[in-house]
Amino acid sequence: MNNKLKVKDLVLIGIFAVIYFVGMFAIGMMGLIPILFLVWPFVNGAIMGILVMAKEQKPWTLFIFGILAPLIMFIMGHSYVVLVNGVIVMLLAELTRRKGGYKSFKHNAIANGFFSMWAAGSLMQMLLVKEAYMEITVKMMNQEYANALEKLITYPNMVIVYISAFIGGILGAYLGKKVLKKHFEKAGMI
Repeated sequence: MNNKLKVKDLVLIGIFAVIYFVGMFAIGMMGLIPILFLVWPFVNGAIMGILVMAKEQKPWTLFIFGILAPLIMFIMGHSYVVLVNGVIVMLLAELTRRKGGYKSFKHNAIANGFFSMWAAGSLMQMLLVKEAYMEITVKMMNQEYANALEKLITYPNMVIVYISAFIGGILGAYLGKKVLKKHFEKAGMI
């Protein structure tokens, strides 16, 4: 296996990113109900983790792919918390994959767990840069929604959100393995 990134790999990252954003946006609609906003990192990890596992396992592909969503959110007005959280969890994911030689399912599943934790960073803004996050939330939704989130997003709840996102990512890896085996290996594509 050639481990060097090529233009083809970057194009595939872009294609996967578009698919990921569409799926993430659809799953994110559950956040219209404030209590479900705490659950979406888990659901996103479990469902979109299937897509992450389908990507070719080369060095830095997961990091590049994974940093796109936090970077775009930051550019669109979210705080530095989303980006810093994204960089940290993507580095953890990349180091985990490296430890497994990019071929170990166990290491790739754990990396997918770390990858899925990026979504929890969007909620951490409520705790670390509360005023700015409240302002964004009121503009995007309304004051009542922002007040409901303020009551729900606490440090103890965020521990649960991070852990559930990690578990969702691992679940997504197992679902991805099953889906890939069932549909792609039988078709002779992988």
